[in-house]
This record gives sequence, C-alpha cells and structure tokens, in this order.
Amino acid sequence: MATTTPGSTSGSPTAPPAIDVPALAGFLDGRYAEVRELVRANLVAHASVLREAETMSRPEFRERVRRLVATMAGTGQTGMGFPKEYGGGGDLGASIAAFETLAFGDLSVLVKVGVQFGLFGGAILMLGTKRHHDAYLEDLVSGRLFGCFAMTESGHGSNVQALGTTATYDPATDELVLSTPDDMARKDYIGGAAQHADAAVVFAQLHVAGEDHGVHAIVVPIRENGALLKGIRAEDDGLKMGLNGVDNGRLWFDGVRVPRGNLLNRFADITDDGRYESPIESPDRRFFTMLGTLVQGRVSVGGAAVNAAKVALTLAVRYGARRRQFNATSSDEEELLLDYGLHQRRLLPLLAENYALHFAQEVVAAHLHEVFTPKPGEVEDEKARRELESRAAGTKALATWHATRTIQECREACGGAGYLAVNRFAALKADTDVFTTFEGDNNVLLQLVAKGLLTDYASDFEDLDQLGMVRFVAEQALETVIERTAAHQLLERIQDVLPGGDDEWDQEAGVRDREYHLAMFRFREEHRLSGLARRLKRGVDDGENMGEVFSRAQDHVIAVARAHVERLVLEAFVGKVRAMPEGDHRVALGLLCDLHALATIESDRAWFMEHGRLTATRSKAIQREVGDLCRHLRPLAVDLVDAYGVPPELLRSPDLLG
Repeated sequence: MATTTPGSTSGSPTAPPAIDVPALAGFLDGRYAEVRELVRANLVAHASVLREAETMSRPEFRERVRRLVATMAGTGQTGMGFPKEYGGGGDLGASIAAFETLAFGDLSVLVKVGVQFGLFGGAILMLGTKRHHDAYLEDLVSGRLFGCFAMTESGHGSNVQALGTTATYDPATDELVLSTPDDMARKDYIGGAAQHADAAVVFAQLHVAGEDHGVHAIVVPIRENGALLKGIRAEDDGLKMGLNGVDNGRLWFDGVRVPRGNLLNRFADITDDGRYESPIESPDRRFFTMLGTLVQGRVSVGGAAVNAAKVALTLAVRYGARRRQFNATSSDEEELLLDYGLHQRRLLPLLAENYALHFAQEVVAAHLHEVFTPKPGEVEDEKARRELESRAAGTKALATWHATRTIQECREACGGAGYLAVNRFAALKADTDVFTTFEGDNNVLLQLVAKGLLTDYASDFEDLDQLGMVRFVAEQALETVIERTAAHQLLERIQDVLPGGDDEWDQEAGVRDREYHLAMFRFREEHRLSGLARRLKRGVDDGENMGEVFSRAQDHVIAVARAHVERLVLEAFVGKVRAMPEGDHRVALGLLCDLHALATIESDRAWFMEHGRLTATRSKAIQREVGDLCRHLRPLAVDLVDAYGVPPELLRSPDLLG
C-alpha cells in the first residue's frame, strides 16, 4: 500500500499506488454490476453497428436501430424498470444502470431505447393507471408496440404549460378530440414520429365542458401496420447533426378522436357523467406533480453523458500513453504525449471531473430508485421528490456540459487521428451534442435549481409564477438566507482551515485538506445565494418591473445553481472516498478527488479572490498543486480509464489504440 505524506488528510503518495483494474471496475459498476455486464455483452454482440452506421443509408440505419432495440427487449435489459407482471424486472435502479451502460455503444440505439422505454413507456407507467398498464405495458416492454413521446412543439419547448395542442372532451360520443391549431403547435423533434411509432403519448390542453384544465397526457394511436391513421399527419425532421438512426419527426392532429379512457388518469380524470375531477386542486401543483413523475429522463440523460465521456477519455488517455512526439529529454526516444505537463493538464482534470460526476450520478440514481420504489404503507415524501427533481436537473446540466467539453478536448488531444470517423470521436461529438438540451435546456434546468434554493423548497411557493417568485423572494427568502447561523459557522470553518499568513502557506496541510475544499465550495454557494436574494430585493424595493428584475439577475441565478450543484458533486466524491477501506484504491481516488476540487477552485479563482477567500499567493499554490497532482496521477491514468470497463470491441479506433 502506498504511504502518505505526514500532515496531509488526502493521502498524498510518495510512490504510485497499485490499481487492480478488475477490482476497481467492479467498484465503479457498484450494486448493478451484473446488469452492466449484461448490457456490455449485448453491445459487443452487435458492435458492428458502430462501423456500419458510417456507410448505411439513413433508412437502413433507422431500421437497423429499430431491430436492435427489439432484439434487446428480448434480453430483458430494456424493461428492467417495469413491473414484473408485465415482463419487466421491477427494479428502477437496474433500469438506470442498463441505460447508462448503453452509452458505451451506438448512441442512436441508446436514444431509441430512451424514447421507447423511458419516455413512451415511462409516461404510461407513471401517469397512467391499471387500465393503461394492462392495455399497453406488456406489448411495449416486449418491443411489439413502438411508441413516441409527443410533448415538445415547434413553438414551445421548455414552457410545457403553454403547449398549443388541444384535447376537447365530446360528451356526445364520450371521446377526446385532438387538434393542432397551427404550425407552432405541431409536435416536433419527436423520436419515432417519422416512421416507427404505432402510438404516441400526446401532451395537450384538456378542455372539458368549456373549461381549460391545463396540460394532460393522452395515449393516441397514430399508425396501423405502418400506415398513418385518419386525421394524423407526420413529417420527417430530416437529416440531423447526429443520431440519424432515430426517426425524429413532426405530428399534426386534425380532429383525431380517441376514447375517453385514453386519458392517462393518475392525477386527473373525466367521470362517466362527463365531469373533470382531480385529487390535486391547484392546476399548477397538478401540472408540476405530473412532470415530476417523469424525472427519470433527466437522470438517464445525465448518466449517459458521463458514460459517453468515459469512452472519449479512454481513447485519449490510452492514445497519449502510446503516441510519441518530439524529444524533450536526453533520451534518444521521443516523449510520450501523456508525459508532457500540458497534456496531463488537458486530460487529467477532466478525468477527475468524470469520476466526480460518476459518483454524483450514483447518488441521484439511488435517490430516484428510493423515491419511486415506495415501501408498503409508506406515505409519499413530497420533500424528497422535490429534492430529487432539483438534484436531477442540476446533475444532468453539469454532466452533459462536461460530456460536450470533454469529448472536444479529447478529440483535439488525439490530433488528426481523432478526426477520423473510425476513431469514434465524430459520432461521439455529433450524437451527444443534443444532450445539453435533451430533457430541458441546461440553463432552464439550473433556473429550476435556483428557484428551489431561494425558497428552501417551501411548499407555499409552488403555486407562484415567475413574477410571484420575485415578490416571494423579496419578502421572505432574503431574511431566511441572511439569518442562517450555518452561514456564519461556515465562514468560521473556512478561517479555521486557512493558515495564518501567506508566507506560512503549506501546500500539503492546507491546499490538500478536503475540509478546506468543502468549505470553499460551501462559502461560494452561500455567498452567491444571499447576494442573489439581495439583488432581487433591491429591484423590488425600487419599484421596478418584476419580470425585468428577474431577467437581469439570470446570470446570478445560474451562478447560484451551478455553485450548489458543484458542491453536491464534490460532497458525493468526498463521501465515496471516505467510505472506502484503506488501501491503494482509496489513495488513487483521493488524488482524483483533490484534483477535481482544486481544478474547480482554480477555474473560478477570480471570484474567490474578489471575495477575499483567495490571496494571490494561495492562488499560485493551488495552481502548482494541480500540476503536482497531475504528475502523481500520470502513472495511474491508463488503469483509471480501463476501470471504466468500455469493451475493446466498442472502442474500435485502430489509429489510436494500435
């Protein structure tokens, strides 16, 4: 086992720790290691799609993906989150693990699976009741019924409450009549709509007896034996930047009639005598409760992004460990790319961030499983659900931005070889780019996170619109934030871990102290939150327009949310390291944890200096320590990416890997 430097709480090694790659891979796979291995095996069995996607026509690619998804359904890996009585596995956590692992392979397959089982199937499972489960789940879990999730419209994306599609109840025929009033209300970018979907879960404004009851979900048949049904019009979205194995399209509804029972009625229903009823009186609360049940999509996309970035990091790190360039020493042999300090600086902080997000994703996936797998007799915990929604939104945002940034940096780190399609970066870049807007634009999601922080998940805030939120903050949130004794205790903790003077600054005892890292992250979050509350209150006190006040503060809103989520990510990483048994793996992950924390502080050091938390001397010490940590991690880098367990058949890349 590696020794540690005295005084360091992080375990700085004097010799590189030894990594048992299979053991570390099992640790990363965690509770669902067997599920992940099943998915890996299935991906390897169909690895040829990665190569053939480059030469197939778009129709051929789409059909190949559809057949693969149907084949995977037969293995059970795609239905793990559905009840056992309908052919599923009854384990939501296993479903998330399987989906994440699919990101090692072709991402059109992953997205097709997500549409079929996560969105279409998830909506029927979570928003429907037994009559819908009995009617649809067995066929969709088995892959006999393909569907799509028709929420987004050309004119409305994130603002789901303002969707234009209507569903009007006709008491004379006991049917719902769906209509698309104009092209801005057409359903757009819908996976499966262009070709393969037999049915759609359509989100529409529900009108009953002349009254608008807001957005509800309805199951609508759209094809029979491949032919569009009466009143349905579909159009192909055409060639996309990536994911061309998925048949995205547009849908219009011209007086399409479906039985009243097709309304997914878990939260609202139309009675036999034609009355609208719901156990949730508030329309806004009903709407957000409905959307909250679909949080699985955000959790899934975040996990897929982390795993796609693992593929890029595996390629770039392994290439850097074999490719030579220039002669920088007295040796007759050229230097390995990964031995250059700049190359380490480019890749290893991203590797550390990826490990951090892996563990943060593990936390949010476990939270999802717990919230949506209630124990018999257990009362639903509304606070836990709200916390899950916020954490899922924030983790998805950071994970997908990380994937985009990491894949680009890894591509550049592989030079011209990284530009060749055979080496996977072309598809990785094109197919993951949309992840930043899948399941909600990241900046919109972070505003959701900030709203939760400002109100401390207060139940009396949930019915307020954006303008009401500003008023609420002005009246209550500021006092709540300022009066928290925790904020004062936090400042004291930071002072306790900082040394007395710049000349006495000890890198090992100070910069590497994880309590210092956590205190810095917590200070930044609390300071930004209280500053945002003050900023909003000033605008209200000055009598300014509420909408303009909030709009001008949106940069601050995003900064607050990002600081909050980055703190959660670091806490997940620190907690995981602390829970590990003593040994080389704990030392290795401790180095990664320290690198992630310090690289994050370094990237925001201007803010910390502006707010008195970092002197110039300390900033330079952190910069030096990031470089030192990269050098410590250099001998471990290949083992750390190999522990991701990306099968060699999926890496392809003969130019990169030899």
